[in-house]
Amino acid sequence: MLKLAGARLLQGRDVACVRSLLESDPVSACMVLSRIEAAQVNPLYLSGELWGYGSGPEGVCYSGANLIPLRGGRDAMRAFAERAARRRRVCSSLVGPAEQVMALWTELSPHWGPAREIRPEQPLLVMSEPPTGWVDPEVRQVRSEELDSYLPAAVAMFVEEVGVDPRRNGGAVGYRARIADLIASGRTFARFEDGQVVFKAEIGAVSSTVGQIQGVWVRPDRRGSGLGAAGTAAVADHLVRVMRRKASLYVNDFNVAARAAYRKVGFRRAGTFGTVLL
Repeated sequence: MLKLAGARLLQGRDVACVRSLLESDPVSACMVLSRIEAAQVNPLYLSGELWGYGSGPEGVCYSGANLIPLRGGRDAMRAFAERAARRRRVCSSLVGPAEQVMALWTELSPHWGPAREIRPEQPLLVMSEPPTGWVDPEVRQVRSEELDSYLPAAVAMFVEEVGVDPRRNGGAVGYRARIADLIASGRTFARFEDGQVVFKAEIGAVSSTVGQIQGVWVRPDRRGSGLGAAGTAAVADHLVRVMRRKASLYVNDFNVAARAAYRKVGFRRAGTFGTVLL
């Protein structure tokens, strides 16, 4: 195994142990499990690397566009931080279980800080039964020919949520391609009115048991009308009834309206995520 400051690069022979470890909490691990199931830790298909700490391994961290620590205590986070700090930073955020994210950031902040924003408590929600309340029948999968109509809403959501334009620094082509891929995979949903998106959401990661909803957005002039709850219910219904998976998402603790809407849909709390925006 490759070793650097106590952390090691996981290989194909580690897959069974890593999957067993992460499948003990498949909701928290959905983002990484979805990649492992498809790629078997091959970095070419993982779009990043999977790091381990300890002989088990007891600690696991995914390093790619996001740095996602999933398991491990303080020693593991220190080892992951030392490995990350020795390389050029390629991730735009740390995200995952709050305990691991905040511990990892404590170790990394002297090297990568200051952060643009720290969100230490984001309720992680899940539902395994069909949603309660109104499911918006007008929310449907976006078609490939609707990319140009959908893209402005996707950009608006990203700017609101992350605080930067995803098209900056020459990123327009890549961002458009990522959205096009999501649409082609049937994981992008919207309600259109007069050719414009008034509600949107995506299923960002899909493992064998869980699908994670992301990018929930309602056009500003339609907020407060119930479209957010009903639209999210429609996406969750697709995950539960059609895809036969649990529906999951995480939400900012300060977004009181969204948290109330998700409770209305039928989501319950399954844990706490944290995010550090770089």
